[in-house]
Order: sequence, then structure tokens, then C-alpha cells
Amino acid sequence: MRRVYLDYNASTPIDPAVAAAMRPFLEDHYGNPSSGHWAAAAAKGALETARGQVAALLRCRSDEIVFTSGGSEANNLALKGVFFAHRERGDHIITTRIEHPAIIEPCAFLERLGARVTYLPVDGTGRTDPDELRRAITPRTILISIMHATNAVGTIQPIEDCARVAHERGVLFHTDAAQSVGKVATEVGPARRRSSVDCRAQGLCAQGRGRLVRARWRVH
Repeated sequence: MRRVYLDYNASTPIDPAVAAAMRPFLEDHYGNPSSGHWAAAAAKGALETARGQVAALLRCRSDEIVFTSGGSEANNLALKGVFFAHRERGDHIITTRIEHPAIIEPCAFLERLGARVTYLPVDGTGRTDPDELRRAITPRTILISIMHATNAVGTIQPIEDCARVAHERGVLFHTDAAQSVGKVATEVGPARRRSSVDCRAQGLCAQGRGRLVRARWRVH
């Protein structure tokens, strides 16, 4: 019986072109890019080239790209980082009931440390209502985290509208864009407050690759 693999939202085979691009760094250019000796030069150059390519894809600056080991690490870094950095100003986080466990679990962890988390419902199509988001914000809200595209049903959230609501109220905004980057037009330029996450382990590349984008706010 011929088997058909359909779980591309979870993981994919590696595209041959990706494998070919990676091979020199698996076999020859093995230096630590953070080192200062000769073996680091090729790896460092490739890392910065990749950083520039990601920045061009997302229309942000290359110095706003932080590479991580995957989307879960990037999400944890964003959520926990904001909470620990701003807990004296507030302790309230807003997310949705349909987020990936990489968001739900860090929120549950932070709740055990005293965070208050509001889990917004979605409508019949899986979309978040920006007006309901606006009503959920309190003077103690420090972060809003809403995924860009739902991994289960593919719903595209009104991220730009939600980001504008966050900006209006002076709240940091974060989105997990793991399921959208590379599949639909995605950029942090039109609506960005700070922190956009994406992981391309789902995009015909090697697993264990993630990015956290820490961006200043821009509205066009």
C-alpha cells in the first residue's frame, strides 16, 4: 500500500536544494561562528548572510533577527523575557484559546509565578475579534500573543488589526508565525510593536531552526 504524507504543518522532508546549501557546513565549515579564529570565518559569514535573507523576507533589519533552536524556544524567550522584564509594571498577558502548546505551556508556567493570563475565545471560523481584544486589555497588561495562522485549520488571524490595538494601548505584541512565513506574504513592517516569531522547521528545511524578530513599531 502506498502511503501519503499530509502532515506538512508539523514537519516536512528536506528540500534537496536546502540539503545542498547546508552540506558544506556539516562537512567542512565546522567552526563556531562566535569564535575569533580562521575556522569561524566561513560559518560567521554564512550566518550573517542567512540573517540578512530572513530580514529581507520579513522586511525588517538584520540586527532585529535572533536565531534560536526552534519556534518553541523563540516563543519561550519572548513570553518569559517580557514577563520577567516588565513584571513590576504589570502581570497580565492576553492570548487565545487556540494557541499552539509552545504558547499555552509558557503561559501556564508564568501563571504559576503569579501572571494573570486571559485566553480569548474565537469565532466559528477560528478568528480573534480585535474589539474583544481591546476590551480585555487592562492597565496591568504587558503582552499580547496571538498566532498568525492556526496550525490545525489554517485560519489567518487579523494580526495587523490586533497589533494596532496593542499599539494604541502601549502594550507589547507578539505573534507566532510558524505556520505562515514562507507560505503567505508575511512582514513585520506594516504593524509591529515588538517581537514576531517564526520557525521554518515546517518549510522543507532542517528541523531545529527558529527565529525571534524583535522589532520596533511601524505603521504604514
